[in-house]
Amino acid sequence: MEMRIDFATDDDLEPMADLLAELFTLESDFTPDRDKQLAGLYLILDNPAVGQLFVLRIDGKVAGMANALFTISTAEGRRVVLLEDVVVSRPWRGRGFGRQLVEHVLAWVAANGMPRITLLTDKDNATAQAFYKKLGFERSAMQVLRTRTLKEPGPGK
Repeated sequence: MEMRIDFATDDDLEPMADLLAELFTLESDFTPDRDKQLAGLYLILDNPAVGQLFVLRIDGKVAGMANALFTISTAEGRRVVLLEDVVVSRPWRGRGFGRQLVEHVLAWVAANGMPRITLLTDKDNATAQAFYKKLGFERSAMQVLRTRTLKEPGPGK
């Protein structure tokens, strides 16, 4: 078995959308919508200044993913990362691939001079929280708040 972590290509986006469907069925704030997920993936892939898509390949097939989105922190005085969509396909979970994927992203971010990575987990997902804690992530005193600026069209619109 060969495991490799790469940057995503156009050919990876369909299997990555499958992974996002797996992830979003586990997260209470999100609902899978393939068209939206593909649109988001294309936006990141086509705009490297926005972020980087990472894929975990096992024997050449996409088995996991993560995305590192860039923002500017005035507290840090430079670019920082929002880590999103860390997921390993169900058959490959529990074998250390998720850890290797996140460690790869952490090393890439550090090598590119970005001092901080922030991520979000479901508040009830103790497994994910323990996973990230083992990788050096700490709970923040900040609380996430959000609002919608655009309303979703209703049925038939």
